[in-house]
Amino acid sequence: MQYWIPKTVALGVILGLSGCSVFTNDTHHERNYRINKAVQVPGDLKQPYKDPTYVMQEAQYNNDTEVLALRPPQQVLTLAAGSWVEQNDKLARVFFDKNDGIEDLTSFIWQAVNFVVAENQIGFESMNKVQGEALTDWYSVITPSSKWFWQEETTPSKQKYKFTVSQSEHQRTASLSAELVDYQSDEVELTDLLKQQLEVRALNQVVAEFDYQYRLLLVELRKQQGQLALDMGFDPKGNAAMVAAQPLNIVIANLANVLERLNFTIISVDGEKDELHVRYEKPEDSVWDSIWGDEVTILPIEEGDYRIKIASLSDKESSVTWRNNDGEALTAELLSELQQKLNKAIGSKGLSI
Repeated sequence: MQYWIPKTVALGVILGLSGCSVFTNDTHHERNYRINKAVQVPGDLKQPYKDPTYVMQEAQYNNDTEVLALRPPQQVLTLAAGSWVEQNDKLARVFFDKNDGIEDLTSFIWQAVNFVVAENQIGFESMNKVQGEALTDWYSVITPSSKWFWQEETTPSKQKYKFTVSQSEHQRTASLSAELVDYQSDEVELTDLLKQQLEVRALNQVVAEFDYQYRLLLVELRKQQGQLALDMGFDPKGNAAMVAAQPLNIVIANLANVLERLNFTIISVDGEKDELHVRYEKPEDSVWDSIWGDEVTILPIEEGDYRIKIASLSDKESSVTWRNNDGEALTAELLSELQQKLNKAIGSKGLSI
Protein backbone atom coordinates (compact mmCIF):
# COMPACT_ATOMS: atom_id res chain seq x y z
CA MET A 1 0.00 0.00 0.00
CA GLN A 2 2.90 2.35 0.61
CA TYR A 3 3.66 2.52 -3.12
CA TRP A 4 0.09 3.24 -4.23
CA ILE A 5 0.17 7.03 -3.92
CA PRO A 6 3.52 7.59 -5.73
CA LYS A 7 2.51 5.29 -8.57
CA THR A 8 -0.87 7.01 -8.89
CA VAL A 9 0.73 10.43 -8.95
CA ALA A 10 3.24 9.31 -11.54
CA LEU A 11 0.51 7.88 -13.73
CA GLY A 12 -1.47 11.09 -13.42
CA VAL A 13 1.53 13.16 -14.47
CA ILE A 14 2.18 10.91 -17.46
CA LEU A 15 -1.43 11.11 -18.60
CA GLY A 16 -1.47 14.85 -18.07
CA LEU A 17 1.67 15.40 -20.11
CA SER A 18 0.61 13.05 -22.89
CA GLY A 19 -2.88 14.60 -23.08
CA CYS A 20 -5.12 13.43 -25.85
CA SER A 21 -2.32 11.47 -27.48
CA VAL A 22 -3.13 8.63 -25.10
CA PHE A 23 -6.44 8.03 -26.87
CA THR A 24 -7.15 7.24 -30.49
CA ASN A 25 -8.37 10.26 -32.41
CA ASP A 26 -11.70 8.82 -33.53
CA THR A 27 -13.97 11.42 -31.92
CA HIS A 28 -15.31 12.67 -35.24
CA HIS A 29 -15.57 9.30 -36.93
CA GLU A 30 -18.98 8.82 -38.54
CA ARG A 31 -19.65 5.70 -36.50
CA ASN A 32 -19.91 7.93 -33.41
CA TYR A 33 -22.63 10.18 -34.90
CA ARG A 34 -26.28 9.70 -34.01
CA ILE A 35 -28.62 12.63 -34.69
CA ASN A 36 -32.12 12.19 -33.26
CA LYS A 37 -35.34 14.08 -34.02
CA ALA A 38 -35.70 17.48 -32.47
CA VAL A 39 -38.02 18.00 -29.51
CA GLN A 40 -41.62 18.21 -30.75
CA VAL A 41 -43.34 21.45 -29.60
CA PRO A 42 -47.15 21.74 -29.73
CA GLY A 43 -48.36 23.90 -32.62
CA ASP A 44 -50.02 26.50 -30.42
CA LEU A 45 -46.70 27.26 -28.71
CA LYS A 46 -43.86 29.36 -29.99
CA GLN A 47 -41.25 27.29 -31.80
CA PRO A 48 -37.67 27.62 -30.48
CA TYR A 49 -35.21 29.46 -32.64
CA LYS A 50 -32.96 27.26 -34.80
CA ASP A 51 -29.73 28.70 -36.12
CA PRO A 52 -29.48 27.50 -39.72
CA THR A 53 -25.69 27.33 -39.37
CA TYR A 54 -25.95 24.34 -37.05
CA VAL A 55 -28.87 22.45 -38.52
CA MET A 56 -28.15 18.71 -38.76
CA GLN A 57 -30.14 16.14 -40.67
CA GLU A 58 -31.51 13.16 -38.83
CA ALA A 59 -29.16 10.24 -39.32
CA GLN A 60 -27.77 7.16 -37.65
CA TYR A 61 -24.67 5.26 -38.73
CA ASN A 62 -23.86 1.60 -38.29
CA ASN A 63 -21.04 0.89 -35.87
CA ASP A 64 -19.58 -2.02 -37.83
CA THR A 65 -16.34 -0.55 -39.12
CA GLU A 66 -13.11 -2.56 -39.26
CA VAL A 67 -11.81 -3.61 -35.87
CA LEU A 68 -8.71 -1.66 -34.86
CA ALA A 69 -5.51 -3.54 -33.91
CA LEU A 70 -5.02 -2.52 -30.32
CA ARG A 71 -2.39 -5.11 -29.36
CA PRO A 72 0.82 -3.52 -28.09
CA PRO A 73 4.26 -4.35 -29.51
CA GLN A 74 5.85 -7.51 -28.14
CA GLN A 75 8.41 -7.02 -25.35
CA VAL A 76 11.83 -8.69 -25.25
CA LEU A 77 11.93 -10.72 -22.03
CA THR A 78 15.27 -10.45 -20.23
CA LEU A 79 14.69 -13.63 -18.23
CA ALA A 80 18.22 -15.01 -18.43
CA ALA A 81 20.85 -13.99 -15.88
CA GLY A 82 22.95 -11.14 -17.25
CA SER A 83 20.58 -10.34 -20.14
CA TRP A 84 19.48 -6.79 -20.96
CA VAL A 85 18.13 -4.61 -23.77
CA GLU A 86 18.97 -1.15 -25.05
CA GLN A 87 16.27 1.44 -24.53
CA ASN A 88 14.36 2.41 -27.70
CA ASP A 89 16.14 -0.28 -29.73
CA LYS A 90 14.34 -0.71 -33.06
CA LEU A 91 15.65 -4.26 -33.51
CA ALA A 92 14.46 -7.46 -31.87
CA ARG A 93 17.73 -7.77 -29.96
CA VAL A 94 18.99 -8.80 -26.54
CA PHE A 95 22.43 -8.48 -24.93
CA PHE A 96 24.11 -11.08 -22.72
CA ASP A 97 26.90 -10.54 -20.20
CA LYS A 98 29.41 -13.33 -19.72
CA ASN A 99 28.23 -15.05 -16.55
CA ASP A 100 30.43 -17.12 -14.25
CA GLY A 101 31.01 -20.60 -15.65
CA ILE A 102 30.54 -19.64 -19.32
CA GLU A 103 33.85 -20.08 -21.13
CA ASP A 104 32.80 -18.92 -24.62
CA LEU A 105 29.79 -16.60 -24.63
CA THR A 106 29.03 -16.72 -28.37
CA SER A 107 29.20 -20.52 -28.39
CA PHE A 108 26.79 -20.61 -25.46
CA ILE A 109 24.35 -18.36 -27.34
CA TRP A 110 24.57 -20.52 -30.47
CA GLN A 111 23.94 -23.56 -28.29
CA ALA A 112 20.64 -22.00 -27.17
CA VAL A 113 19.72 -21.21 -30.80
CA ASN A 114 20.49 -24.82 -31.81
CA PHE A 115 18.29 -26.20 -29.03
CA VAL A 116 15.35 -24.01 -30.12
CA VAL A 117 15.76 -25.09 -33.75
CA ALA A 118 15.94 -28.75 -32.71
CA GLU A 119 12.89 -28.38 -30.48
CA ASN A 120 10.91 -27.09 -33.48
CA GLN A 121 12.13 -30.15 -35.44
CA ILE A 122 13.74 -28.09 -38.19
CA GLY A 123 17.24 -27.27 -39.37
CA PHE A 124 19.22 -24.37 -40.76
CA GLU A 125 19.03 -23.28 -44.36
CA SER A 126 22.46 -21.72 -43.89
CA MET A 127 24.85 -21.03 -41.03
CA ASN A 128 28.08 -19.05 -40.80
CA LYS A 129 29.27 -18.68 -37.21
CA VAL A 130 32.36 -16.77 -38.35
CA GLN A 131 30.09 -14.02 -39.66
CA GLY A 132 27.70 -14.63 -36.78
CA GLU A 133 24.62 -15.41 -38.91
CA ALA A 134 22.24 -18.34 -39.28
CA LEU A 135 19.07 -18.70 -41.39
CA THR A 136 16.43 -21.19 -40.23
CA ASP A 137 14.14 -23.41 -42.25
CA TRP A 138 10.37 -22.83 -42.20
CA TYR A 139 8.67 -23.08 -38.81
CA SER A 140 6.04 -21.26 -36.76
CA VAL A 141 6.59 -19.46 -33.46
CA ILE A 142 2.80 -19.33 -33.00
CA THR A 143 1.30 -22.62 -31.85
CA PRO A 144 -2.14 -23.62 -33.18
CA SER A 145 -5.14 -22.98 -30.99
CA SER A 146 -6.49 -26.06 -29.22
CA LYS A 147 -8.97 -28.07 -31.25
CA TRP A 148 -11.09 -31.18 -30.79
CA PHE A 149 -9.31 -34.45 -31.48
CA TRP A 150 -11.13 -35.04 -34.78
CA GLN A 151 -10.03 -31.72 -36.23
CA GLU A 152 -6.66 -30.97 -37.78
CA GLU A 153 -4.32 -28.54 -36.17
CA THR A 154 -3.21 -25.87 -38.61
CA THR A 155 -0.67 -23.11 -38.10
CA PRO A 156 -1.78 -19.61 -39.12
CA SER A 157 1.62 -18.87 -40.68
CA LYS A 158 5.17 -20.12 -41.24
CA GLN A 159 8.30 -18.05 -41.02
CA LYS A 160 12.04 -18.04 -41.62
CA TYR A 161 14.33 -16.13 -39.28
CA LYS A 162 17.89 -14.89 -39.44
CA PHE A 163 19.66 -15.00 -36.09
CA THR A 164 22.71 -12.78 -35.72
CA VAL A 165 25.27 -13.03 -32.90
CA SER A 166 27.71 -10.17 -32.40
CA GLN A 167 30.42 -10.04 -29.73
CA SER A 168 31.98 -6.95 -28.17
CA GLU A 169 35.73 -6.34 -28.43
CA HIS A 170 36.32 -7.12 -24.75
CA GLN A 171 34.37 -10.41 -25.25
CA ARG A 172 32.44 -9.95 -22.01
CA THR A 173 29.20 -9.04 -23.79
CA ALA A 174 27.45 -10.34 -26.90
CA SER A 175 24.14 -9.60 -28.60
CA LEU A 176 21.58 -11.80 -30.33
CA SER A 177 19.04 -10.44 -32.80
CA ALA A 178 16.19 -12.09 -34.70
CA GLU A 179 14.97 -10.88 -38.11
CA LEU A 180 11.96 -12.19 -40.04
CA VAL A 181 13.21 -12.80 -43.60
CA ASP A 182 10.32 -14.78 -45.11
CA TYR A 183 6.64 -15.31 -44.30
CA GLN A 184 3.85 -17.56 -45.58
CA SER A 185 0.16 -17.47 -44.67
CA ASP A 186 -3.14 -17.88 -46.46
CA GLU A 187 -5.10 -16.36 -43.59
CA VAL A 188 -3.09 -13.64 -41.84
CA GLU A 189 -1.62 -10.65 -43.64
CA LEU A 190 1.84 -9.58 -42.52
CA THR A 191 1.84 -6.09 -41.00
CA ASP A 192 4.65 -4.12 -39.39
CA LEU A 193 3.19 -4.82 -35.95
CA LEU A 194 2.86 -8.55 -36.62
CA LYS A 195 6.42 -8.66 -37.97
CA GLN A 196 7.72 -7.07 -34.76
CA GLN A 197 5.71 -9.49 -32.61
CA LEU A 198 6.96 -12.54 -34.51
CA GLU A 199 10.60 -11.45 -34.35
CA VAL A 200 10.47 -10.78 -30.62
CA ARG A 201 8.66 -14.04 -29.97
CA ALA A 202 11.35 -15.97 -31.86
CA LEU A 203 14.01 -14.10 -29.88
CA ASN A 204 12.28 -14.78 -26.54
CA GLN A 205 12.31 -18.51 -27.24
CA VAL A 206 16.12 -18.39 -27.45
CA VAL A 207 16.40 -16.21 -24.32
CA ALA A 208 14.33 -18.73 -22.37
CA GLU A 209 16.51 -21.59 -23.66
CA PHE A 210 19.68 -19.64 -22.76
CA ASP A 211 18.35 -19.24 -19.22
CA TYR A 212 17.51 -22.95 -18.97
CA GLN A 213 20.92 -24.07 -20.26
CA TYR A 214 22.72 -21.72 -17.87
CA ARG A 215 20.77 -23.08 -14.91
CA LEU A 216 21.84 -26.61 -15.92
CA LEU A 217 25.44 -25.38 -16.13
CA LEU A 218 25.26 -23.95 -12.60
CA VAL A 219 23.99 -27.29 -11.29
CA GLU A 220 26.96 -29.09 -12.89
CA LEU A 221 29.41 -26.52 -11.53
CA ARG A 222 28.07 -26.95 -8.02
CA LYS A 223 28.43 -30.72 -8.34
CA GLN A 224 32.08 -30.30 -9.33
CA GLN A 225 32.98 -27.72 -6.71
CA GLY A 226 32.72 -29.66 -3.47
CA GLN A 227 34.55 -28.16 -0.51
CA LEU A 228 37.31 -25.60 -0.87
CA ALA A 229 40.72 -27.00 0.15
CA LEU A 230 43.70 -24.67 0.51
CA ASP A 231 47.39 -25.62 0.50
CA MET A 232 50.49 -23.43 0.67
CA GLY A 233 52.43 -22.52 -2.45
CA PHE A 234 53.23 -19.61 -4.72
CA ASP A 235 51.36 -17.43 -7.20
CA PRO A 236 52.59 -16.86 -10.82
CA LYS A 237 54.76 -13.93 -9.62
CA GLY A 238 56.54 -16.01 -6.95
CA ASN A 239 54.70 -14.56 -3.95
CA ALA A 240 53.67 -16.80 -1.08
CA ALA A 241 50.05 -17.78 -1.67
CA MET A 242 47.40 -20.33 -0.91
CA VAL A 243 46.79 -22.91 -3.63
CA ALA A 244 43.39 -24.48 -4.42
CA ALA A 245 42.95 -27.54 -6.62
CA GLN A 246 40.08 -25.96 -8.56
CA PRO A 247 39.68 -23.70 -11.63
CA LEU A 248 39.83 -19.95 -11.11
CA ASN A 249 36.11 -19.15 -11.45
CA ILE A 250 35.16 -21.90 -9.00
CA VAL A 251 37.72 -20.72 -6.44
CA ILE A 252 36.36 -17.16 -6.59
CA ALA A 253 32.79 -18.34 -5.95
CA ASN A 254 33.81 -20.84 -3.25
CA LEU A 255 36.14 -18.47 -1.44
CA ALA A 256 33.58 -15.65 -1.37
CA ASN A 257 31.03 -18.06 0.09
CA VAL A 258 33.44 -19.26 2.80
CA LEU A 259 34.63 -15.78 3.80
CA GLU A 260 31.11 -14.43 4.18
CA ARG A 261 30.53 -17.05 6.92
CA LEU A 262 33.73 -16.13 8.75
CA ASN A 263 32.92 -12.49 9.52
CA PHE A 264 34.12 -11.10 6.21
CA THR A 265 32.09 -8.61 4.20
CA ILE A 266 32.47 -8.87 0.43
CA ILE A 267 32.80 -5.24 -0.66
CA SER A 268 33.33 -5.93 -4.36
CA VAL A 269 34.22 -8.65 -6.85
CA ASP A 270 36.39 -7.45 -9.75
CA GLY A 271 35.74 -9.88 -12.58
CA GLU A 272 38.32 -8.25 -14.83
CA LYS A 273 41.17 -8.54 -12.30
CA ASP A 274 39.84 -11.73 -10.64
CA GLU A 275 40.11 -9.99 -7.29
CA LEU A 276 38.00 -9.84 -4.13
CA HIS A 277 37.86 -6.73 -1.95
CA VAL A 278 36.85 -7.86 1.54
CA ARG A 279 36.61 -6.41 5.06
CA TYR A 280 37.29 -8.49 8.18
CA GLU A 281 35.83 -7.93 11.66
CA LYS A 282 36.77 -10.21 14.53
CA PRO A 283 33.73 -12.07 15.98
CA GLU A 284 32.81 -11.73 19.64
CA ASP A 285 33.11 -14.87 21.73
CA SER A 286 29.86 -15.73 23.50
CA VAL A 287 29.09 -18.02 26.40
CA TRP A 288 26.26 -19.47 24.32
CA ASP A 289 28.78 -20.74 21.78
CA SER A 290 30.44 -22.96 24.38
CA ILE A 291 27.08 -24.17 25.67
CA TRP A 292 25.91 -25.24 22.23
CA GLY A 293 29.32 -26.59 21.26
CA ASP A 294 29.99 -23.97 18.56
CA GLU A 295 33.58 -22.82 18.34
CA VAL A 296 34.08 -19.25 17.24
CA THR A 297 36.70 -19.00 14.49
CA ILE A 298 39.03 -16.05 15.06
CA LEU A 299 41.51 -15.60 12.24
CA PRO A 300 45.13 -14.47 12.90
CA ILE A 301 44.81 -11.24 10.92
CA GLU A 302 44.00 -7.67 11.89
CA GLU A 303 40.59 -6.17 11.32
CA GLY A 304 40.34 -4.12 8.16
CA ASP A 305 40.24 -4.33 4.37
CA TYR A 306 42.05 -6.94 2.28
CA ARG A 307 42.43 -7.58 -1.42
CA ILE A 308 42.56 -11.21 -2.49
CA LYS A 309 43.96 -11.94 -5.96
CA ILE A 310 43.04 -15.27 -7.57
CA ALA A 311 45.27 -16.39 -10.46
CA SER A 312 45.18 -19.47 -12.64
CA LEU A 313 48.14 -21.86 -12.28
CA SER A 314 46.66 -24.52 -14.58
CA ASP A 315 43.30 -25.78 -15.79
CA LYS A 316 42.70 -27.40 -12.39
CA GLU A 317 44.72 -25.27 -9.99
CA SER A 318 44.60 -21.65 -8.80
CA SER A 319 46.59 -19.43 -6.42
CA VAL A 320 45.13 -17.11 -3.78
CA THR A 321 47.30 -14.12 -2.83
CA TRP A 322 46.38 -11.96 0.18
CA ARG A 323 47.30 -8.27 0.44
CA ASN A 324 46.24 -5.64 2.94
CA ASN A 325 44.55 -2.44 1.79
CA ASP A 326 47.98 -0.79 1.34
CA GLY A 327 48.92 -3.40 -1.22
CA GLU A 328 51.42 -5.22 1.03
CA ALA A 329 51.42 -9.02 0.76
CA LEU A 330 50.96 -11.02 3.96
CA THR A 331 54.14 -12.67 5.24
CA ALA A 332 54.60 -16.37 4.56
CA GLU A 333 54.31 -17.16 8.28
CA LEU A 334 51.06 -15.22 8.72
CA LEU A 335 49.66 -16.65 5.49
CA SER A 336 50.45 -20.21 6.64
CA GLU A 337 48.70 -19.64 9.97
CA LEU A 338 45.69 -18.13 8.15
CA GLN A 339 45.58 -21.09 5.76
CA GLN A 340 45.47 -23.57 8.65
CA LYS A 341 42.65 -21.65 10.36
CA LEU A 342 40.64 -21.46 7.14
CA ASN A 343 41.04 -25.19 6.44
CA LYS A 344 39.97 -26.01 10.01
CA ALA A 345 36.88 -23.80 9.70
CA ILE A 346 36.01 -25.29 6.32
CA GLY A 347 36.29 -28.82 7.70
CA SER A 348 34.45 -28.24 10.99
CA LYS A 349 31.63 -26.14 9.60
CA GLY A 350 31.29 -27.96 6.28
CA LEU A 351 31.60 -24.68 4.42
CA SER A 352 31.12 -25.04 0.68
CA ILE A 353 28.99 -23.57 -2.05
